Amino acid sequence: MKKYRKRIYDTLLDYRLEETGAVVIEGPKWCGKTTTAEQKAKSILYMNDPDSIQQNLELAKIQSKLLLQGENPRLIDEWQLAPNLWDSIRFEVDHRKKEGQFILTGSAIPNDSDKKRHTGTGRFSWIMMRPMSLWESEDSNGQVSLTELFEGKTDISGINNKKLEDIAFFVCRGGWPASIDKKERASLHLAFDYYDAVVKEDISRVDNVERDSERAKLLMRSYARNQGTQASIASITQDISANDDSNLSENTTLSYIKALKKIFVIEDMSAWNPNLRSKSAIRTSDTRYFVDPSIAVASLGLGPKDLIQDLNTFGLLFETMCIRDLRVYADSLEGTVYHFRDKTGLECDAVIHLRNGSYGLIEIKLGGEHLISEGIKTLKSLSQKIDTTKMKEPSFLMVLTAVGDYAYKREDGILVVPICCLKN
Repeated sequence: MKKYRKRIYDTLLDYRLEETGAVVIEGPKWCGKTTTAEQKAKSILYMNDPDSIQQNLELAKIQSKLLLQGENPRLIDEWQLAPNLWDSIRFEVDHRKKEGQFILTGSAIPNDSDKKRHTGTGRFSWIMMRPMSLWESEDSNGQVSLTELFEGKTDISGINNKKLEDIAFFVCRGGWPASIDKKERASLHLAFDYYDAVVKEDISRVDNVERDSERAKLLMRSYARNQGTQASIASITQDISANDDSNLSENTTLSYIKALKKIFVIEDMSAWNPNLRSKSAIRTSDTRYFVDPSIAVASLGLGPKDLIQDLNTFGLLFETMCIRDLRVYADSLEGTVYHFRDKTGLECDAVIHLRNGSYGLIEIKLGGEHLISEGIKTLKSLSQKIDTTKMKEPSFLMVLTAVGDYAYKREDGILVVPICCLKN
């Protein structure tokens, strides 16, 4: 039996089951939602079980209570196949008056919103689950803790033994649990299988709108080239049109992007809006990201050796991997990861902002003295612009790198941390 690797979301699920009657775990397929939920569930209904799917769908329409019977927490896997179950679960939660009744997992947002009439406020809580971080896949030694940094413990030290080739492999492999323990060829191929499923089936199946798989490939390729940028829908449309024979409208491009968001392939990042001393206008456009860097790799048809030979592309996709990890770690801290850019061009790759108002500024660089120096300059410039009479000072300033022998604190207080030394 394959070993279950502990997830940061295990603890989050425990918390949510203590707080509400039902917990919804959303996220891309293959990221481990069902496996994580199975560790907590006392009974399970697999809605898409081939032997019973038709019966399940029929019962969901005419006698949904039968599907909800079983020891609690009861896991309803791929619940979105029968959206009307939502109201039945809400009703049961209301009348049982107990926490931790149900766990719902789903790899797509239900299309039939008319059948989900109630919001579930006060009865449901949500977890957005992503592929594994490097700490969860045991590729990071975790010698630097974000939790401790936010507690003021910034006198860090750590040793990194990962090389650029290792990081290239991690970017291409991604954080898919099924790929972690496989041999190199098989683990790298899983991302391509995921990509094929998305463009051939999932992008159309999510809302029953037939979409062209070749156009989906062009869109995902354009998105891959624009990781970490604020590329507009117009520019992405133009990029696709260069290789698309038909006239493509921005609305069509947007419909493809929305479909990919519904199946959690795309997870763009919102802009951070701090109080600044100056009157510089803050850019509010979302930053483009896939939920995992391996999707971008597959979209471009690349492998680890290709990244080593093209450091510009490597840098973009390394940033996507770092953002994935920071988002996972921020979830455990009840925080959100943002991007900052103002009209002067000052830009910060990641801002982790917690509910209590604490925040940390992070620049992401492959490594090397020159790039690290650039990141340090950016961090200092932004921190000096923040009006600390209206908000807290940053808890830390960090350059997050791909390589480097050590994690350390510089004399000026800025942290330099290899990604394989970081954890939540």
